[in-house]
Amino acid sequence: MTEEKNPEVLAGEVELIENEETAPSVNYSEKSLAELADLFMELARNPDRMKMNKEAEAIKSAFYKNLMKEKAAAGIALPEDGVSEPSDSDTAEQEAAAGQEEEAGKQPEISPEEAGSVSENPFAEIERGFKALYNAYRKERAEYNREQEKEREHNLELKEAVIRDLKALLEKQEDVNMTFPEFREIQNRWRAVGPVPVQSFRDLNDTYQLYVEQFYDMVKINRELRDLDFKKNLEVKTGFCEQAEKLAENENVVEAFKELQKLHEQWKEYGPVAKEFRESIWDRFKAATSVINKKYQAHFEGLKEQHAENLAAKTGLCEKVEEIASKENISASEWNVLSKQIEEIQKEWKTIGFATKKENQKIYDRFRAACDKFFGRKREFYAGYKENINANLEKKIALCEEAEALKSSTEWKKTAAKLIELQKQWKEIGAVPRKKSEQLWKRFRAACDEFFNERDKNAKPENDFYGNLKAKQRLVEEIGAYVLSGDEDADTEAMNAFMQRWQEIGFVPFKEKDAIAGKYKEAIQSKFGELVSKSRKSGRYSRTPKSEKERLVQKYLKKEQDITTYENNIGFFAMSKNSEPLIKQMQERIDQAKKELKELEEQIRALDSESSGQE
Repeated sequence: MTEEKNPEVLAGEVELIENEETAPSVNYSEKSLAELADLFMELARNPDRMKMNKEAEAIKSAFYKNLMKEKAAAGIALPEDGVSEPSDSDTAEQEAAAGQEEEAGKQPEISPEEAGSVSENPFAEIERGFKALYNAYRKERAEYNREQEKEREHNLELKEAVIRDLKALLEKQEDVNMTFPEFREIQNRWRAVGPVPVQSFRDLNDTYQLYVEQFYDMVKINRELRDLDFKKNLEVKTGFCEQAEKLAENENVVEAFKELQKLHEQWKEYGPVAKEFRESIWDRFKAATSVINKKYQAHFEGLKEQHAENLAAKTGLCEKVEEIASKENISASEWNVLSKQIEEIQKEWKTIGFATKKENQKIYDRFRAACDKFFGRKREFYAGYKENINANLEKKIALCEEAEALKSSTEWKKTAAKLIELQKQWKEIGAVPRKKSEQLWKRFRAACDEFFNERDKNAKPENDFYGNLKAKQRLVEEIGAYVLSGDEDADTEAMNAFMQRWQEIGFVPFKEKDAIAGKYKEAIQSKFGELVSKSRKSGRYSRTPKSEKERLVQKYLKKEQDITTYENNIGFFAMSKNSEPLIKQMQERIDQAKKELKELEEQIRALDSESSGQE
């Protein structure tokens, strides 16, 4: 078999030889200056002049050598460096001027100095004319070389593309007989491309020839070796089938599916088997693959249901947080309670699995947005909260100063009304800094107590506050000593009588009213607790009040019962875990009810003061 590489190598070598210019065969040294100038002019008109560079250089060299001889023979002094030939160091401006003059058919202009020296140097004109011809040729030659270089660079890109295609053909590992037409087409493309840069020719050609040799080596592969390769591939792929069939029995479908993907990747890495086995071995592998794929699909169908349930659960949590985050008029204590609720919801969120891939990020973004909204509003609240409590501090200090200014007054009725109004304003003012709260309240309370204590000492006989206190103490003792009869109606009548007597007793000293009221409530609840609850449910106390005072008294009693209920609830809550928020909420209700109780008491006292005309 002849080697295909020889024609390719010869073609490349011939290509270089054809581009080389042969040395001139004429002996120009025997020509005269005029003949040399005429020869150069003929060369400049020759269609192949761009390939005659060596001849042009030979004419130029002979011209200037003869010029030196002629000048020497004529006795014309030469410059120290001899006659100046045009060289590559001449400026571009000189080349352009010479070319333009030649194209216009003009002779180079002669300066006045040069014109005056014609008789002394008869060779100047012929030298000037030859130099103009040569410069024009050299300029044209330079442009020609630039175009040739660009074409060679383009040819280099084309031939590199041919080599890449040849390499890809070798990597296909297909039946060589089927790739021969494509190989021939690549060879034709290579031959059709022109010359490349000289410095790239050898490496480029060597690479091309290497791939050509490798292709012909492939053709020589022994058929028996190919059959052995087919046999080896069949053994390996049979093993893949056995592994896939074993994976089909694996209960962990996700793991089985991942291992199956690895088997498929390995399957692709091995070449073909003999034609008679190709279809059967693939069908076997495909059957095991189908079993695993069906189990995998069923597994994810089940996951879809779980994802849907998780999405519904997370949607519910989003709605809870969104509802909390949208609440208005939240107090400082409520912010803390709601924050704990949000934290519990966030913990619950973490226990729920993923939603569908499509919805998981969306539902998380919704949940995160609701949480961010809540905590953003909380930050805003506390940012303004500090300013508010400082303003409240100033207001309460002002009330303290005003109460202190009134504490020594002896205008009992007028001052009492004024202090009651100050107490009402105090309750309407919001929170103050915690460190100042207790101290400020004691100061305000001390001023009020001082006035009311002094007023009580100077009370008229009909307003015997200390006598009323003793009467109420005796009534509390009497309630405690009462023995229930077991007759509900009789016991209810006794309870109502005790309550009526309590209301008929007048006011007690201001500083004692909370303590005696607490003992009274405790005695009633201890003795008649069940009857109070039944009476409240049956509405046996819901009769229309006969007067404003009676209305206030009924409201007072109702508020006392509410406080008792709240306190009982706190006792129940304390027995359960995680009840701190509920206890705190109930305590706030108790505090509020006590404040309202004080207001009612002051209103009742004011009515009594008006009726008695006390000063």
